[in-house]
This record gives sequence, C-alpha cells and structure tokens, in this order.
Amino acid sequence: MTQLGKFEKYLIEEFFDDYRAGAMSRRTFTRRVAFITGSMGAAAAAMLLVGCTPSEVPRSTDPMPTPDPTTTSPGTGTASAGAVPGAKSPLSVPEGAAGMVTATVQVPAGGTNISGYFARPEGNLPGPAVLVCHENRGLTPHIQDVARRFAKEGYAALALDLLSREGGTASLDRDAVPGALTKAGAQRHVSDFKAGFDYLNSQDYVDAGRIAMTGYCFGGGITWQAATELTGLKATSAFYGPAPDLEKVPTIKPAVLGVYAELDDRITGAMPAFRDALDATDVRHEIKVYPGVDHAFHNDTGERYNEAQATAAWNDTLAWFKRYV
Repeated sequence: MTQLGKFEKYLIEEFFDDYRAGAMSRRTFTRRVAFITGSMGAAAAAMLLVGCTPSEVPRSTDPMPTPDPTTTSPGTGTASAGAVPGAKSPLSVPEGAAGMVTATVQVPAGGTNISGYFARPEGNLPGPAVLVCHENRGLTPHIQDVARRFAKEGYAALALDLLSREGGTASLDRDAVPGALTKAGAQRHVSDFKAGFDYLNSQDYVDAGRIAMTGYCFGGGITWQAATELTGLKATSAFYGPAPDLEKVPTIKPAVLGVYAELDDRITGAMPAFRDALDATDVRHEIKVYPGVDHAFHNDTGERYNEAQATAAWNDTLAWFKRYV
C-alpha cells in the first residue's frame, strides 16, 4: 500500500475510533477508508495498520464501493429560514435571524470559482472578518451556523466549500466526502483560503487586513497549515486538528490558538512536542486542553458535544480574535 499522507492517516484513525466506539458501522467505516485509499486492497491494508483485526477488514478482491445517491451530504448554500437541524447549542443562530445578511458567494480561485457560505452583520460599516474551514464532512448546515454565530459577533464570515470543483459537498455521497478532500490535497485547500482571504480583503465592509481563520477537525489541520503560509492572517483558532510539521512552526505569522480535548489521545497526545516547538519561537500562541471532553466536542450536532466546554472554547476564540484581529 502507498504510504498514507498526514490527512489520510488522520481521517482513517478518526473513523476507526468512531467504529470502535459504536458511532460508525463497519460498512460505513469500510466505505470511507476505501474512498480515501482508492481500492479495497489498500483499504484492507490501512485498516490493519490502524488496529483492525483480520476478520474486520474487507477482502482485497472485494469491489470498490460506488457512490450512493441516497447518501448525499446535507445541502449547502443559503438554507431555508429556521432552526439548524440537530443543533443543541444555545449559541446556534438560525437562518433568517435578524440583524445579518447571508448568501452563497462565488470566490475566484485558481482560474475557477469556488462556492462559499457567507454571513455578516447588516450595514456597511467596516469590521473584522473570519475564514471558516469545515470538518471532513464538507460544508454542512452546522458550519453555516458557525458562520452566522461569527456574524452575530460582528464578523464577516466566509465558509468555503472545499469540494466546489467536485460539484459541491451536497452532490457527493457523504462517505466519499473525506476521500475527495484528501485527494484534492491540503495545498489546494490552503490556496483556496488564500483566495477567500483576498475576496474578504477586497470588500468594503471588511476592515482591510483584519482577518482571522478557524477550523474544526480536518479543518483545524487546514487552519494550522494556513497559519504557516497565509502571512496576512492576524489570528487563527484551530480546533483539534493535526499540527503542522514541526520544522514549519517558525514560519507561523498569525497569533495562533490551539483548541484540544483532554480525552482525544490521538491528537492531544502529540501536543507536548508541538508546544515545545512553539515555545522555542517568537510566535504568539496559546494551546488549551479542555477537560473531560473528546474529539469534536464543539460540534453540537454530534454525539460528543459538550455544552460547557464548547461554549468555553467559543468564548476563548472570540477573546483571542478580539485581542489580535
């Protein structure tokens, strides 16, 4: 099997954790790994690599899964007015809430246009802005909700659909979304956020240069990667995503906040070396580990949501951005 890249390994391990916890069926686990690796033989090898028993892995001769039109991802773009499906957070802001403007926008990027969900306060007074990077599920109603939460706090928020070139998140089998994201590659995603940065920076309602970035899970990893490359960013807040390569840490320019979960051994266990690398530089940084919670604790549409710690992490992010953006 071809050696797994950082994000491929990260996602396969995450799905294995969900499978072991009973939050994901064996069929879904297998389909997602196969879409990431590109063949059933490679999927079987990857599943063994992360700790599956031989009886749990598919046969290498099994056919690749095909996209299932009944399992496409939740719709993107401007949703119908009303509550966010499955939302449990008291911070949730429904589509159509007073005092803000929302829209689907097209952002020029690499010779094409990519779609993004946009939310900002009403009026045209210049203010700060934030780029929002979605999880491995793609652009979902939850991430659109997060953008509106930032708009409520005075930010112009842009959540890109990183699968726009593939037809958009909503057009894909949800099990194929993580594989499509890893196939596209982190560099393309960072470049798209550079385009998103330029788009925001050109708008009259954005105070030029006052732009931050945040992301969740997979999106947290892309946010860390962007922090090493997008020098115009003022601040970032990365939620429990894979850290950048340690040799890239000195290239970080924005003020970086890392949000991690105490019980997320797979990600938080690597934090001491990362923290040491940050401490050895003049990068403005803070790494916070939130007690008693696991990976993805901020997503209030998921089973691991924890209201107290998710609210604390949200408030810490707002305070970090207020300080540096």
